[in-house]
Order: sequence, then structure tokens, then C-alpha cells
Amino acid sequence: MNKEEEDALRGAIAGKLSGGLATMTEPVPCNDEEFAAIVRDLREVSRDDVERKLVVSGFVDHPYGDEGRRCLECMYYRVHKKWCALPAIALPVEPEWWCRLWRI
Repeated sequence: MNKEEEDALRGAIAGKLSGGLATMTEPVPCNDEEFAAIVRDLREVSRDDVERKLVVSGFVDHPYGDEGRRCLECMYYRVHKKWCALPAIALPVEPEWWCRLWRI
């Protein structure tokens, strides 16, 4: 995917999230087993089914929780590409977004 395609997809994702797409923000995994279960669920989603990926991973278009967690501080976020590098997600994202697979 080239930069223009990534930017277009990021914009489409932003539209879905701001349009009220209901995602699974809870439960947030508390341990490796719970995290792995969500990743397994994501692996069953077609690579092209962006909306389902957003729902299962629990994306929101704003910081989340009391700590204001966001993609920018996640270990999977690639700053210069604005990309989630978790293989089961592998989508362009904004730094202010968040998903329940957030990790430091």
C-alpha cells in the first residue's frame, strides 16, 4: 500500500469511527492469554474487512481511559508511518486513536 492509499484508508477509518461505529472497547485484556484470544479472533477476520478489524480490536478515535491512552504511546505504533504494526491489525491509524490491544 502506498502513502496515498494509506492516507485514504486512514480517512475512511476516521469517518467510520467519527460516524459512530460501535466497537468492542471492553474487556481490555489484563494478561497475555486475554490479549492472545483477541489476536486469535482478529486473525479470523479477512485482511480486507477493515470495519470488522476495528470492531474486534475496539478502536476509538480519541484517547481512552483515565490515563488517556492513545496509539502514540503504544509499542505497536509506528510514528513516521502513522501505522499499527500489530500484524493482526496492520492498519494506518492516527496517534490520538486507541484500541484495546494497546501496550507499552
